[in-house]
Formats: sequence, C-alpha cells, structure tokens
Amino acid sequence: MTQLDFGPLVLGGNTFGWTSDREESFAVLDAFVAAGGRSIDTADVYSAWVPGNSGGESETIIGEWFAARGTRDAVEVHTKVFALAARPGLTSGNIHAAVEDSLRRLQTDHIDLYYAHRDDETVEQSEYVAAFHDLVTQGKIREVGASNFGAERLASAVALAKDLELTPFTVAQDKYNLVDRGIEETLLPTLGQLGIAELPYSSLASGFLTGKYRPGVTVDSARAGGVAAYLDTPANVDLLATLDDIAAAHGVSVTAVALAWLRAQPTVGAPIASARTPQQLTSLVESFTLELTAEDLARLA
Repeated sequence: MTQLDFGPLVLGGNTFGWTSDREESFAVLDAFVAAGGRSIDTADVYSAWVPGNSGGESETIIGEWFAARGTRDAVEVHTKVFALAARPGLTSGNIHAAVEDSLRRLQTDHIDLYYAHRDDETVEQSEYVAAFHDLVTQGKIREVGASNFGAERLASAVALAKDLELTPFTVAQDKYNLVDRGIEETLLPTLGQLGIAELPYSSLASGFLTGKYRPGVTVDSARAGGVAAYLDTPANVDLLATLDDIAAAHGVSVTAVALAWLRAQPTVGAPIASARTPQQLTSLVESFTLELTAEDLARLA
C-alpha cells in the first residue's frame, strides 16, 4: 500500500517545456500549490518530442521552480525512467544512472515516486525490481511505480518482490478516462487485489472531456487532430450531453465532472491532469472538492 499523499489531483508536467514556457510553467505551479495541490507528475523524456529539445526539460523547469520558490517540501514529485533516448530501458545500470540525472535536474535529493515508464521484457524482472529497491534503501526514492504494465507482468513483479523481500510497486499509472476504459476489465481488478493505487493519465482524453470539442467546432490546439476522432463515436457525443447536465446541476465545468468521476473509481488514488496556463488550471481545481452523487455516477457508468 502506498504511503504517499497525492491530494485530489496530480498536476501533469508534460506541458512544461512544450506548450508552456518557463514563465507559464512557474505560474501554473504557483497557482496549483496555492489552491492546495500536493503532487506533480513528470518524466525524464518530457519533452523530447519538441524540435530542439532532448528530454529533461520538464524536470529542469520543476527543479528551477523548487529552487526559486523553496517549495520542495510542500509537494511530492513523481518522475519516470525508460523512454528517454539517452537513458533507455530498465537495466539496473540505466535505472541508477537515470535517477541521478533526474535528481540533478529536479534539484532535490529524493524523488517521492519513481516509475518504470513501461515494462521492459528484455530485462529480467528481478534485475529492475532489485534496482528500484536499491534506490529506496539509499533514500533516493520513496516508492516505486509501474506505468503501462500489463496485469500479469505487474502481478509477477509484485510477487517477485515479495519473494525476494524487496520493495514492491505500490502505484500504477495508465491511460484511463470516461471514453478510454480498457483497464477496467483486467488491470483495475488486479490492482485492487494487489493493493496498488492507480493514478490515471490522459484523464481528460487529451482535452475531449473538457467539453470544448463538439461536432462542427474547430479547436486551436496542438492535440486537436487526434482528439477529434472521439467525435466519430456516437456514444461519446451522447456522453458530452450527460456531462453537460451533471456539470450544470453542480454549477461546475465538464472538466471537473470528468475528473471527479475518475477520483470516485475503485483503486484510483487521484487523476493526473495538466494545464498549459493558470486559466486552464481553474477547472482542474474545481474538481478538488466535487463529490458526484450516486445518480451522477450511475449515469456515467
């Protein structure tokens, strides 16, 4: 079981160094903490996909914010290893090298939650389980997470850690939202059995569940092309109408309802969502205290 305190929402750091420059990122982070936010998610690979970037930009901005604001003890920081081209995979050597890079960029002596960004089937599970355990015993990380793992591999890694008396995975991170519910069949029940908390990413389906994407509406966004595909499914269009009704009944945004639905799901510790600007953060903060009724949840089932 995790001992971490995620708060009602984990702030996604994928926009930092991509759609949010350093100044905008600082403003979002300031507003998030001022509203009561307590945890930030990033990865060593953020945002290597941007022309001119090489990865580590998000961690660097967060580290500079920690240094400038003196906020390191006020929030948890979560980051990941595997996907950065310069530090690929889950060999023991790579995990130990990558964590030092992340600690340096984040300007901290420990990481609260360190994820395997995805499984590495080219490496024996005992090798990476032992490597993460070493980092826990050294005080460099507090807990270990598994992102994008299949149920069987996650269960075997946890069993292996138990057999070897090593630190197990306590948190999972997977794509999950009102229109992407594939993990409900096998992974979520497995997490429940193992006592692992789920922190879903893509909580708003790349912006679709903010309600701004509608039939016939053109949205100016870096993600618009992929998000528009959700409108090809009639059930998703119907879902927007249901979300509109529930949001109106509570006097909140569609975004807040979508996030509150996730927070109400079994095993979910907190959803992860990002904001490019402080203005976009407003609807995320609305979700912090929103509690959906049993009727609301039934309509969204």
